[in-house]
Amino acid sequence: MAETQSIARTFPVKPKLKPTSANSSTPTPESKYWKSFKTPKEIQTPQTLVSSINSIVFSPTSPHDFAAAHSATVSIYSGKTLEPKTTISSAFRDTVTSASFRSDGRLIAAGDLSGAVQVLDLKTRVPLRRLRGHTRPVRVVRYPRVDKLHLFSGGDDAIVKYWDITTESKIYDLLGHKDYVRCGDASPVSDDMFVSGSYDHTVKVWDVRVMNSGSVMEFDHGKPVEDVIYLPSGGLVATAGGNSVKIWDILGGGKLLCTMESHNKTVTSICVGKIGKESGEEAQQYRILSVALDGYMKVFDYAKFKITHSMRFPNPLMSVGFSPDCSTRVIGASNGTLYIGRRKVKESESMELVDVGGFGQVEEPRRRVLRPSYYRYFLRGQSEKPSEWDYLIKKPKKIKVTEHDKLLKKFMHKEALLAALNGKNPANVVAVMEELVARKKLMRCVSNLETEELGLLLKFLQRYSTMPRFSRFLMGLTKKVVEMRAEDIKSSDELRGDIRNLKRDVEEEIRLQQTLLQIQGIVTPLLKIAGRR
Repeated sequence: MAETQSIARTFPVKPKLKPTSANSSTPTPESKYWKSFKTPKEIQTPQTLVSSINSIVFSPTSPHDFAAAHSATVSIYSGKTLEPKTTISSAFRDTVTSASFRSDGRLIAAGDLSGAVQVLDLKTRVPLRRLRGHTRPVRVVRYPRVDKLHLFSGGDDAIVKYWDITTESKIYDLLGHKDYVRCGDASPVSDDMFVSGSYDHTVKVWDVRVMNSGSVMEFDHGKPVEDVIYLPSGGLVATAGGNSVKIWDILGGGKLLCTMESHNKTVTSICVGKIGKESGEEAQQYRILSVALDGYMKVFDYAKFKITHSMRFPNPLMSVGFSPDCSTRVIGASNGTLYIGRRKVKESESMELVDVGGFGQVEEPRRRVLRPSYYRYFLRGQSEKPSEWDYLIKKPKKIKVTEHDKLLKKFMHKEALLAALNGKNPANVVAVMEELVARKKLMRCVSNLETEELGLLLKFLQRYSTMPRFSRFLMGLTKKVVEMRAEDIKSSDELRGDIRNLKRDVEEEIRLQQTLLQIQGIVTPLLKIAGRR
């Protein structure tokens, strides 16, 4: 009985050669998450400002408005509508290079190429404090994490200054850099610590509580440093310079952990983006977003040390920002274009938040409570997904058997070949032919074909024998069919017409291949010459 059942099992024939698609890989949940940041319908075109966008910062307080520094202006955008909210330009004499919100979101500090640092009220747009001390353009301004009374700045005079805002006075001149100070960031765990990056290739960690020995730590990026940020734990620092992004372990004495070199041109800005996970380690919740002059935005998973997503933009990118609530991503380009992306969130009272794959929360309609009087009550649990430790018992899938598979099962070889030829699916026809070759019955089937059936086979060979996917198999078969049935072909006008069409297609394919070889011979030396340069 068991032997009878094993013989009765049927497996449909399938072609051995399958085409490979360039986009065969399925998108990951994280890739879908980053692709969900799209321009809202209310903003039909990207926002275009006057000049290159040097800095993008988000307010730490809800609704997380963001500021874009460009030309001699700081533009404030609403975190709700993403529309321009206010513009501050009268306070600046030159191009604004950097901006930073205070911890309560009420004030914003900005530095410009004139060497001044302005502290402004967002509501009145009036400068409250003007900090003078830099002799060259200011390139970075940052507020500490919580401290509202101090800030630090750095500029092209290679000096990092620590300011007392209330008295408009400088507290410390932090010396040590030998070239332009272009970037910096405040520690997320201490108001007394911050980091600065310079064009002298070095990154220095400062602690205002220990000023006698200069910087408390220093490491060499290897190229001019364009941007530097603290990672959320406060124990890691990410630096950007040249075409690479590097991660350093401060707690481990400035040890280099990883180098990412996925950009083709200079990396101009980096920031931290959150993927919505509220549990687990820090590296499972956060990603590093980097933008560069090659027009690409890369998402870097620094837990697995790999790129998880990449996006191409039409212009060189200068700055990037990500909102603390994980809802908005803003990228600034060199031509003044703002690429604003927001995740879709439906506003409805009948919606509830659910976690999708650990990549943030989305809203779903609330389901009605099931009762025994509902039909759905007896169908509950059918679509339930298994948990991590469940043992799955899969129901065997029913095999769909086609006509030619049924005939092959009955050893009706000729009829199976004709059924596949009439089915108009070349993959099935080639699969049946390969099965007949394995059974050593193909040529016998060809010899037993009637004139009309032979014409059907020749038409198939004429149409698909030059197709690269099937040509290796069908060209050999075509030669044997013509040799075996030469007398029948000579005696039939219709078959001779099929042979003429087949000959014409083969000659055309040969001419095409010769032309491609000539083009390859022309292009190959040019590529070698270009590679030497």
